[in-house]
Order: sequence, then structure tokens, then C-alpha cells
Amino acid sequence: MNSFTYITLRERPALEKPAAHWFHQKWGVPEKAYLECMDTYLSGETEYGWYLCLDGDTIVGGLGVIENDFHDRTDLAPNVCAVYTEESHRKHGIAGALLNMAVEDLRAHGVSPVYLVTDHTGFYERYGWEFLCMVQGDGEPEPTRMYIHR
Repeated sequence: MNSFTYITLRERPALEKPAAHWFHQKWGVPEKAYLECMDTYLSGETEYGWYLCLDGDTIVGGLGVIENDFHDRTDLAPNVCAVYTEESHRKHGIAGALLNMAVEDLRAHGVSPVYLVTDHTGFYERYGWEFLCMVQGDGEPEPTRMYIHR
């Protein structure tokens, strides 16, 4: 049995810089962009949070919630972003647990529904997400799938 720890960044704010670096390594988005979003969450300016899965002290999974995940449907907010689980830790339900944690946390703060963009089909449906529509990603040649969790 795996003993993963699931936390919000508010529970361990000292992980802000390591988390920003971890997300940057996974997605190539500048660390500064992650830090800015994390700062607004940690300061209480927004409830759009950051959620991590730890194996000991090592980040092995995470996701964030931001206003818009680089697409043309700015009316569909907030957006789950940067969902990632280390390859060595996949197939243990980490992403699903993080998704459920984020949805429930946001709902507890009066934020619902929540959206996400992805090229995956079949994965998010397992966790209560429904296909909503196609959206145009910034600088992307083809539209991508938008999901909703109500």
C-alpha cells in the first residue's frame, strides 16, 4: 500500500518554490508564472489553489487552478491546469485523488463548476468530468477538448 500525502500549498507554503520548479520542469511554463499564481493563492487573494501529492518529501503529482488555461473561452473559468504525475508513480490514482481534492476544495469555497482543457479522452470522465465543447488554445493549430465538473 502506498502512503502518499495529499496537500494544498497553503498547508505547506515552504513548498512554493520547489513546486513552481517542479511544474516548470514538467510543462516548460516559466517558474515566475507559477510563482505569481501561487502567491495570489497563498496570500488569500484567490481560492484558485495548488494541490500536491508527496511521496515522503518528494513531489510526485500536482495540479493547479487558474483563471484561464491559455484558451479563447475566457467565460469558462476557473480551469484546472498542469495536471501531472511522475511516470514512476502512475496507475496509483494520484491524478484522480488530486482532481477530486481540487473540485471539493473549490466547491467548499463556493467555486463551481470547474473546467479543464485536455487532449485526453476517457481519463477525466472516470472522475466525474464531462466533455463540454471544443476550445481554441492560444497558438494551437487545432481546437482542444474542454471538460466541466459540476
